[in-house]
Amino acid sequence: MGSQSNFSRCGALALALTSALVAGLLLSANALAGAVLPESGGSPNADKISDLYEIVLYVGVVVFLVVAGALIYTLVKFRARNGAVAAQIRGNTRLEVGWTAGAALIIVALVVVTFIALPSIEDPAASGTGGLAKANGNLYAVINQPPPPGGQGLTIDVNGQQYIWRFTYPDRTFSYETMVVPIDTTVILKIRAQDVQHSWWIPKLGGKADAVPGYTNETWFKISKTGVYEGQCAELCGRGHANMVARVRAVTPEQYRSWLASQKKEIAASRRFAASQRTAQTPK
Repeated sequence: MGSQSNFSRCGALALALTSALVAGLLLSANALAGAVLPESGGSPNADKISDLYEIVLYVGVVVFLVVAGALIYTLVKFRARNGAVAAQIRGNTRLEVGWTAGAALIIVALVVVTFIALPSIEDPAASGTGGLAKANGNLYAVINQPPPPGGQGLTIDVNGQQYIWRFTYPDRTFSYETMVVPIDTTVILKIRAQDVQHSWWIPKLGGKADAVPGYTNETWFKISKTGVYEGQCAELCGRGHANMVARVRAVTPEQYRSWLASQKKEIAASRRFAASQRTAQTPK
């Protein structure tokens, strides 16, 4: 009797500890962010992705608790006893139909929730009143992906190369490794690869997007406050893969215009210098 009582207490303690741990995680959204859930907080589509993961996680936790609880209860209640004869049970039609129907309903519910959430993840949001597009009236065409409401946004070409990212802006100005964007502006990314397959990933700004040679992938983000968002190529692309970092720096529209003008001057100066060096080294 002593061993049976100890086993019962251990089972109850294990169930209580498991329930307390899961409850603590569920009540602490910050503890889940970035550890279990995708990172978010930088762009609306990243927030929606995290929300969808959170729903699936909570449903999974509930299912786990029900199954684990039933298992522990069964182990404790029907444990071996001296002189007890186990009942021979060949099946329970109602129980089998019930858990099959329950699982099907859970899957259908998750599918419905996913399809409801997908448009807000895939379709670009509108630029804000303080964004670049509405501030200066420029429009940039977008294909193969719904344009932002009103057609206003900023399109940037992202080119993956071994082992660096190149960003080309609408006026053909370009930068490497660090993308500069204005806040409150919907940014459309056209993602390509120059050599091998890469993967664009800034965790706080949304999901991964593959960069594939010969194919253009598209995604978007919209940053509401200034700051720097770090990322990394998420596809093993060669020996320099670990050094292929990505960075998005969000600034005000005025700072963006100033940076763009400065970058354009630096590129022109570099080209003039390169041309003068070629001329100086050309045999007379």
